[in-house]
Order: sequence, then C-alpha cells, then structure tokens
Amino acid sequence: MTLSADVVNQMIGYAYDPIEFNYTERDTALYALAVGAPAHWLDPDELAFVYELSAQGFKALPTFPVLYPGKMIDVLVSGRIGSIEFNPMMLVHGEQYLEIKKPIPTRGQITCRPRISAIYDKGSGILIVTDTPCYDAQGEEVAFNQAAMFIRGLGGFGGERGPSAAADVLPDRPPDAVQEEQTQTRQALLYRLCGDINPLHADPMMAALGGFDRPILHGLCTFGYAGRAVLKHFCANDPARFKSIKVRFSRHVFPGETLRTEMWQVSDTRVVFQTRVVERGETALSNAVVELRS
Repeated sequence: MTLSADVVNQMIGYAYDPIEFNYTERDTALYALAVGAPAHWLDPDELAFVYELSAQGFKALPTFPVLYPGKMIDVLVSGRIGSIEFNPMMLVHGEQYLEIKKPIPTRGQITCRPRISAIYDKGSGILIVTDTPCYDAQGEEVAFNQAAMFIRGLGGFGGERGPSAAADVLPDRPPDAVQEEQTQTRQALLYRLCGDINPLHADPMMAALGGFDRPILHGLCTFGYAGRAVLKHFCANDPARFKSIKVRFSRHVFPGETLRTEMWQVSDTRVVFQTRVVERGETALSNAVVELRS
C-alpha cells in the first residue's frame, strides 16, 4: 500500500473500539511467571507476585497493566489499522510508556479506550503512536499506556518526521544496581499465553518473513523483566512505589538469552536504566526510565 499525507492525517485521532479486559488472580500470577518471576522462588517478597496465598499478601507486578489493551494485537496481526494496510510481519514495537494511576487490583474488569495520537514519517517506515487510558468498573482511570509501533516499508509519504526523543544520558559511573537473568528458551511461548498471539514469537516460518532466523521474545516481556529489576532494587518489591516506566525497544531478544539490566538512581524519584543482551553485547532496551513515588 502507498500512503498519502491525506490518508495519514485522517487517521490522527482515530478511536478504536473500546477494549474490555477481565482478569482473575490466575492471570496476574501467569503474567508474573511469564516475565521471569520469581527469580528466587523461596524469597517471600518475590513469591507474593505468583502465589495468591502468600503471607506477604498477593500483589500484581506494576508492569501488569500493559496487558489491559492486549486485544490491540488482534488489530495489528490483521494487517489493517483504519484505512492503513500493512504486512503485520513488518511491524515492530518501537517504544512503550506505562503510568500507574491507582493501585493495581489482582482481579478486575477494565475498559480501555485507545486512540491514535500521532503518525510520523520516518522515511523507511511509519511510526504510529496510540494513547490508551484504562478504566476500572467504577470508571476511574487505573493506568495509561502509550505505545509507538513502527511499520517498515510505509514511509516516504511526505509527512512530519516527529520530534527527536531526548535520551536520558546514562551517568558516567558504574551502575548503582545490576540484575542479570537468563530467559528460558520457551519464554515467548509462555508470554504469549498472556494475550500477545503474534506468530512472530512462536512460528519459525513467520519469524523468517520478519527477517529473523528464529522467533524472537516479545518486547513487552523484556519490559517486564526490566520493571522487576527496578522494582526489586529501588522499591523493595513494593508496587506502590512504582509510578511509571518508559523504554525504547532498540534490539530484539531471542528466547534463552541473558538479560542484564543496569540501573542508576539519578534522583530520589528517578531511575534510568538499560537492558543488554549478554550473549550478543547488544542493548535491547534504551532511553529507559522509571519514575518512583517518594
């Protein structure tokens, strides 16, 4: 499909159908397992994220609300967003921002209202930014997601390139904390049970169409690993301290590879970090920051 600036401009403000997300404690625990929890299964603080009868009190990981608008994947794998058609294997997750507005229940009924807030022409592709506020059954906003999706091959229509993101410069000193964890070779198969059914993460033939020699790990799975690392080292595993997280997905991760999250606390309420793939020496998550509540 060849895009025009007129077609793109008509899509700004496009509202998707509301998304309903109903979940139980089982879903909350499954998500935690899918992003590597517990790193130490006998640690009571970590067990609290996967065991509903935990003596510490059962808790949802603060990155769990990225699942709320998960049904958006049905739109993405369909290869059509409004009047824009594309090959879903050419779509990659560019950036993700999540802000927690109120304590996350371990079960609930959530309504998400996604809309396209911006579309940028990056030359080699387009970047579609979607804002998604998520509300509980009482109509109160629980969380806000913003996702930037890059679709290769659709750029060059003469649209705005968009603002250059100001990167958080990592301090010129050793990290204040480091967490290193090896993912499982079946990690993507486990994470897809949380709702992201993109075959890029399960089917070798579909991964090949996307230019990979084997399925890759979901970017939001790596996101969850990094969120757990910051939560442990700077929040004492207390989700109430965790306000927001933003990352750029810089490189892919293959299931089975080792993730090394390096963290620097630059103020009382701000932690910058990067997550690297140990085996290949590449940075998977960059321009990454967590805001804390004091």
